[in-house]
Amino acid sequence: MSLLDSSLERNYLRKFGSLIALDEAGRGPLAGPVVACAVLVTPEFLKHRVARVNDSKLLSEKQREEIFSKLLAQPNFQFGLAKVMPKTIDRINILQATHQAMRQAMKKVKITPHLVLVDGNQKISKIKFPQKTIINGDARVYSIACASIIAKVTRDRIMLRYARRFPEYGFESHKGYGTPGHLIQLIKYGPSAIHRLSFAPVAQLR
Repeated sequence: MSLLDSSLERNYLRKFGSLIALDEAGRGPLAGPVVACAVLVTPEFLKHRVARVNDSKLLSEKQREEIFSKLLAQPNFQFGLAKVMPKTIDRINILQATHQAMRQAMKKVKITPHLVLVDGNQKISKIKFPQKTIINGDARVYSIACASIIAKVTRDRIMLRYARRFPEYGFESHKGYGTPGHLIQLIKYGPSAIHRLSFAPVAQLR
């Protein structure tokens, strides 16, 4: 079974009745979008838990892809995805862009949640639903971990497409994060159309 317990979700389901779990991928990279996933938590979803679900950062790419496929194969699995692109990130900052992606992802689930579980320690701005923030939620709460995996796999696939469009940056290997190799490529070629111009060290190269 999963390494993570689902007792928290079960307790909240009994108390609130309607539950959504949220997480994101891509707050830290120098390039590419931030992607958010909202997962609808139901008794059926918790009953058929996928094995080895964990924080996406603790899983290999192969493990994430396998779990992603198993989650999507579940007949009652409902989720919403949304992304916010670098130009918007530069305009409104990464925190607000993340919240915007999360709000958009929630709307795609098309239910009215009575409680929203959010990874981290900051509530999402501009939503009217009650929220429960959970520090390290993607490593502690099954449904948030599922959201983290869906968001991460989706974003990685987006970056692989960008790798074909901008082959000189090596996005297929670092997915836009500030690795030493990526920084060398940035200095050599300058920022691409998908780099976050407000992020150091990209801003220093303009």
